[in-house]
Amino acid sequence: MTQLLTAFLTGFGLSAALIMAIGAQNLFVLRQGLRREHVGPIVLFCGSADALLILIGVGGVGALIGAAPGLTLLLSLGGAAFLGWYGVAALRRLAAPATGVTVTAAGGVTLRRALAATAAFTFLNPHVYLDTVLLMGTAGSAQPADVRPAFVLGATLASFAWFAGLGYGARLLQPLFRRPLAWRLLDLAIGMIMLTLAASLVASVVGRDG
Repeated sequence: MTQLLTAFLTGFGLSAALIMAIGAQNLFVLRQGLRREHVGPIVLFCGSADALLILIGVGGVGALIGAAPGLTLLLSLGGAAFLGWYGVAALRRLAAPATGVTVTAAGGVTLRRALAATAAFTFLNPHVYLDTVLLMGTAGSAQPADVRPAFVLGATLASFAWFAGLGYGARLLQPLFRRPLAWRLLDLAIGMIMLTLAASLVASVVGRDG
């Protein structure tokens, strides 16, 4: 029982530490939470994707992905292109600050488009694979075989708890985001972070090739 609890807490703590870093996926979930647009499906998608990738990593596939530089290159370039596009789109919204000011309004993005964007932020980000498949997979594989399910359960619960807290907790900031300036500042931060992440991905590719 002690080993199961230790494995569970290890998975929960490691997953929480990795997932709380500010990134493209977290910013997208936060923005959708502020707008109250499709929060439940987005949270479910993000948590389920993490659970799947962690399972794959603990199952040993992480080593195969780590040994496939071509796949890493494609993910990096695809992720950089998507992040760059989304960053530019966020900065363009600065010219129309009235859009999205009413945080309780719905219908700005269809469920299909919201989930497509969530999937892109999730699966086109090489850091997602580094965190879940490689790092979590390595840590999980190091656990005794009989307690690995507890490790995966802890890691998965941390992911769902974080995304649920981020998506549904965002409404606590709604009084602040009734001001157009707050939305402009958020879009400015999102745009700059997305472009920075895109540049870092391109730089990592150039650095590897060099």
